[in-house]
Amino acid sequence: MRFTLSSTALSSKLSALARVINSKNSIAILSSFVFRTEGNTLYLIASDGENWLSTSMELAECATNDSFAIDNHYIFDAVKGFPEQPLTFEVNLNNNTAKVTYLNGHFSLPVEQADSFPEPQGVDDNSNEIVIKSNILAENINRSLFATAQEELRPVMNGIYFDATQECLTIVASDGHKLVRNRVFSIKVEQPAAFILPKKPAGLLKNMLAKDDSEVVIRFDNRNAQLVFGDNTIFCRLIEGRYPNYNSVIPQNNTNEIIVDREGLLSAIKRVQPFSNDASNLIRFHVDGGILQLDAEDFDFNKTATERLACEYNGRTMSIGFKGSAFVEVLSNFDCQEVNIQLADPSRAGLVIPTEQPENQDVLMLMMPMLIND
Repeated sequence: MRFTLSSTALSSKLSALARVINSKNSIAILSSFVFRTEGNTLYLIASDGENWLSTSMELAECATNDSFAIDNHYIFDAVKGFPEQPLTFEVNLNNNTAKVTYLNGHFSLPVEQADSFPEPQGVDDNSNEIVIKSNILAENINRSLFATAQEELRPVMNGIYFDATQECLTIVASDGHKLVRNRVFSIKVEQPAAFILPKKPAGLLKNMLAKDDSEVVIRFDNRNAQLVFGDNTIFCRLIEGRYPNYNSVIPQNNTNEIIVDREGLLSAIKRVQPFSNDASNLIRFHVDGGILQLDAEDFDFNKTATERLACEYNGRTMSIGFKGSAFVEVLSNFDCQEVNIQLADPSRAGLVIPTEQPENQDVLMLMMPMLIND
């Protein structure tokens, strides 16, 4: 078995595949990449038992259809430092070795038969399907992933919820303290369907999706999903269970609205945050007229900080507490110039909304308040 390919292309593909593999595996072969040739196409495959990623490369020539497995550290560490040049693989499955020849030398390393490598769990023939632009999916995953939880008691909160209806596709993430809701109005389905995508495949997509208008095809049933984009295919096990009613926690009739420069507020929070209590990370927002005042204090260590910034405000004088680090995360995951902070009262959640929404989308983020002592 002999084939030649680009060193930088192979390194890029293996870099993406390496994110799938766990540091420890109950099945030894899951620590390996699988190389599989079919005609002049090379498929590179990795899996952790629940997530299965395949990507492909076109070869100039390959006379044999075959497959082999090779330890991910051996091959990835060997090729990632190469400048662009051809690599020629000569694989002998009789003695389980592969010789790789490059411009100034060669190296040999062990391989094994790939027969025992697990195949992915497919989706049912009557599965649901969503087609979404790659850049839109990438944007929404990037905006949502930080808000997912890490809970043993409520595993449904540990992923991103995709809720497709006749009106739009809603993409939601929440850890119970903050929530992100993205609505994509360009995607509608005749039959409502939903699934919860775990964090790991969501992270793979975040790193691999092209920032263009190519299509991502998502097929899913009650247990598994298949995502096809470019020359890549991901199979993954979904999180099973019923996602909470996210709309019920979004307050309505928020009569107090602050419009403020996003980067200015983000910088101000970062400056006062070190002076907050390490345990609570509480920052008090006090708004009156056109001034938003941020206060942080830690009386145990005699630390206090105050910063004021200009804003547009329509509402009554109010003080409300938020967790500083969470607010930094929320503001960091917008790319707009200004945000609209909508408040009902100090005991109810605050909404953070971009003043300019992405085209054909509606984005909001929610922050639960913290108790403050006036």
